[in-house]
Amino acid sequence: MRTHRPSKEKVGNNVTQVEIDEFIDSLKDGDEVLVYTDGACSGNPGPGGWGIVFLHGILKATRSGHAVETTNNRMELIATIEAIKILPAKVKISIYTDSSYVQNGITKWMNKWQLTNWISSAGTPVKNQDLWRLLLEVSDGKDLTWFLVKGHSGNTYNEDADVLAKSAIVSSIMHLK
Repeated sequence: MRTHRPSKEKVGNNVTQVEIDEFIDSLKDGDEVLVYTDGACSGNPGPGGWGIVFLHGILKATRSGHAVETTNNRMELIATIEAIKILPAKVKISIYTDSSYVQNGITKWMNKWQLTNWISSAGTPVKNQDLWRLLLEVSDGKDLTWFLVKGHSGNTYNEDADVLAKSAIVSSIMHLK
């Protein structure tokens, strides 16, 4: 059975939940979008999920997805990739992640990896290289600012992204049955 949710729903603090298409359509040149991403995994590797919370003005939209066999780091990266990919180049994107792996990878390690042909400082191929390359590709031409937030510390939107990611794991497990 399918349930229908209204396209707009008040979610507190004068924030209105809308569908992602409506959210994207509301954006204008130069608008700033706050993005909270999170990934989760049941077992590492195991079934995983990712969640994204998009905020602009009073509007909020969410997305989530899952993978049957994955790792937490891959889910963290996929959440970030999916967030950047869906947003238009005309907006300023502030990405909030609780993953130091994603934060350090994009702000500290990425340039070195490219210079060393994707070999880590340990002399081994960079893990999740396929996703790091995709992150680089989808980031091209986008105005991105990265922020590291402490996970599970009461940040409402980071917690919302966490709930989305964990809920997506259930979908992943259902695909195993």
